[in-house]
Amino acid sequence: MTLTATTDTTATTEPAAGPTSARPDRRDADGMAVASFVLGLLGLLVMNILFGPMALVLAGLALWRGTGRRGRALLGLFLGVADLVVLAVLLGADRTISWSM
Repeated sequence: MTLTATTDTTATTEPAAGPTSARPDRRDADGMAVASFVLGLLGLLVMNILFGPMALVLAGLALWRGTGRRGRALLGLFLGVADLVVLAVLLGADRTISWSM
């Protein structure tokens, strides 16, 4: 009984190039765009001191990574700025960061 070693010459050490190699980053960027939009909307109603900056950061990252949902990222960016404007108005009006009924 003889054992022989065989080598596989078809294996490569480089990752395969193609549309699937860039897909996870694009999917993450799309999720960030949607999350920035949702956080921007929520920030108009509650916790704008927290949700506004988070929406700005996520929208910026999504745009930087080249999201396919550019419109949602831009809306998230706009809503994040609007959250901070609402915060500034609240602070100027009654010196508090909460809505008063």
